[in-house]
Amino acid sequence: MLKNRPWLDYYAEVPHSLDYPRATMYESVMQSVNRVPDKTAWDFMGTQCTYRKFSNLIDTCADALAGLGLEKGDTITISMPTSPQGIICFYAANKLGAVASMIHPLSTEAEIEFYLTLSGSKMALTLDAFYGKFRRAMDKTPCNRLILTKIGDFLSPAKRFGFWLTKGRKIPAVPEDSQVSFWQDIMIRPWPKQPKVKTDPDDTAVILYSGGTTGKPKGILLSNMNFISEGMMVASWGDLDETDSILAILPIFHGFGLGVCINAAFMGGAKSILVPQFTPEIVAKLIRNQKPSFIIGVPTLYAALCKNKNFQQAKLSCLKAAFCGADTLPGTVKEEFEAIVQKQGGDVKLLEGYGLTEAVTAVMAMPMGSYREHSIGVPFPDMDAKIVIPDTVKTAALGDDGEICLSGPAVMKGYLNQKEETDKTLKVHSDGKTWLHTGDIAHQDQEGFFYFKLRQKRMIKSSGMNVYPAQVEELLYQHPKVEEACVIGVPDPDQVERGKAFVVKAKGMEDHDAVLEKELISHCRKNLIKWSCPRSIEFRTELPTTLVGKVAFKVLEDEEMDRLRKTGEYTGN
Repeated sequence: MLKNRPWLDYYAEVPHSLDYPRATMYESVMQSVNRVPDKTAWDFMGTQCTYRKFSNLIDTCADALAGLGLEKGDTITISMPTSPQGIICFYAANKLGAVASMIHPLSTEAEIEFYLTLSGSKMALTLDAFYGKFRRAMDKTPCNRLILTKIGDFLSPAKRFGFWLTKGRKIPAVPEDSQVSFWQDIMIRPWPKQPKVKTDPDDTAVILYSGGTTGKPKGILLSNMNFISEGMMVASWGDLDETDSILAILPIFHGFGLGVCINAAFMGGAKSILVPQFTPEIVAKLIRNQKPSFIIGVPTLYAALCKNKNFQQAKLSCLKAAFCGADTLPGTVKEEFEAIVQKQGGDVKLLEGYGLTEAVTAVMAMPMGSYREHSIGVPFPDMDAKIVIPDTVKTAALGDDGEICLSGPAVMKGYLNQKEETDKTLKVHSDGKTWLHTGDIAHQDQEGFFYFKLRQKRMIKSSGMNVYPAQVEELLYQHPKVEEACVIGVPDPDQVERGKAFVVKAKGMEDHDAVLEKELISHCRKNLIKWSCPRSIEFRTELPTTLVGKVAFKVLEDEEMDRLRKTGEYTGN
């Protein structure tokens, strides 16, 4: 046992260290193509694709992107649900040495403009349904080429017709536009063949987004090696290989979805079952029909599955592992899930993990053969973790709460165009290593297991997604009828947390509370994705403040929890 890494005693068959190839993600996937060409790479709503065909699609897409003007060092925004087009384009851009900026397909026009500008994207890929907001945003950004695709492009004729009948026919026709290209057209045009561009594996390959203390999303710069190392660590931890399949429920604009459910799966030669839209019914049906080896999700996913009759009746002996991350897993959900699995012929436990986008995604998890109640597990191979006294670089005593710091190959390069924020987050300690200060509070026990407590940064987790109160507050402050605003997270049985705003009306405003509440929520939804918007608003004559005059959001949180306990709406600690 190493003094500073006691968790290695619990690795069982997992190697303590891995040999990472100096390769790009494209090269890594091509290694799987050469190894298992006829195995299924992905399944999209019944449409299957072998690794050989997948490689052909990637190469064809790379030829098309180059023909449209994408070059090494350029950035392309990919704004897609978990779908073939999104992942094909992702690896095609990587072949060309371009950077993929991954954003939510339901982003508002204002958010699209922000992301396109920040990333300096030269072109973008999205669904035809989102043409209008993308096209308007493009006029104010460096982006000059929009590639549109349709959900039905990779569906069987019957499912394509079904989609058109229910949703597709409601999508407005795209007008003639010289800056628009269609996926189906560019994938059949004869383009010059493009060789693989020589790229340093440490160069930026992907931009994912996170919020910060300012409330403005930050671009997180991630390299090929960040993703390669993450994929190999995940594969070794779960013993994932070409005999396995994984449900890609988490979206590809999310580090967990892209890093684990997509890239790690393809590196291992496994099958990724693409899930473009989550509902308990869809996922339960996929589990029954596809019999995946791995399920990876957030607490709300597992809570919803446990209530679904199809899942309760599915044969679950296929499961090799089930992991939960992105938020604290309620004990009742874990127990209910494991009871159903056992009843239906399986024997896996629902194991917690921990990660953050600044390290691609998961960087620690419970070892497959171990369990510690309420623990998020131990670090993956080659990842170091420690607890430091908050706002210092001094290691905290075992058992004491402090900030989680991480070091290792998955740690990001930094934040896009934000040196000050990067320097606050990535610090060189006395051991000479660069450590990522996560802003998350936890403690470590003598055996090396970590126990998550809370996020030091002000963040709300709604349905596994990050909601940044400062961003919502800034928007509320922009409304002429708002004097002051503060947003907090309150417990929600379905989404873990939901946003609630406290607002002081501008002087002279006499609007009825219910009317103004509706107006302000509508105002937020014009600029933010719906789960970032407050679900309710309470109006006050003033907001509590700290000694230095800042709004005391903690006071509001405590008051709200007291109110919920008194009304019986919340019974937790």
